[in-house]
Amino acid sequence: MDRKTAEAKARALVDQMTLREKASQLRFDSPAIERLGIPAYNWWNEALHGVARGGTATSFPQAIGLAAMFDDALVEKLGDVAATEGRAKFNQFTKKGDRDIYHGLSFWSPNINIFRDPRWGRGHETYGEDPYLTSRMGQAYVHGLQGHGEHLKSAACAKHFAVHSGPSPSVQCCCQSQGSGGDLSPCL
Repeated sequence: MDRKTAEAKARALVDQMTLREKASQLRFDSPAIERLGIPAYNWWNEALHGVARGGTATSFPQAIGLAAMFDDALVEKLGDVAATEGRAKFNQFTKKGDRDIYHGLSFWSPNINIFRDPRWGRGHETYGEDPYLTSRMGQAYVHGLQGHGEHLKSAACAKHFAVHSGPSPSVQCCCQSQGSGGDLSPCL
């Protein structure tokens, strides 16, 4: 099935859903909609350095260590291995009717936060403080996870782009200068 056909089928399926059913699919643990043949799905999965959270799998070094290699071709290969193992796990779990956390094909990976403030505490999940290097490594990992075929091998979701550990001086200065006492609402 090509993308255009898939989009049309998805649109037709969503058109059959009630408002409550549509809202239920926005949860990380989306329940089944049996009348439409939609199985339950848990979106909570990640593959930052492999898919071992869902059981035995290859565990790669943390992203900060991978970035130190400056080898985006290898990072893409690691993403491909994670997707292959993730798909195998998904198929196995699905056969057993197990759609729990860490068993899906949607991965909250890679972490493309630009790591600038060590107080955040999750810098090891990032490719470091260099925006260019992060862009190259993040793109490579996404390509590895999703593949280059007609169908996605898995679905990558780059995380911590919009909400990150980077400086946000305009928000901080805005609220401080207005004397809002930390209330961000006048600044937004």
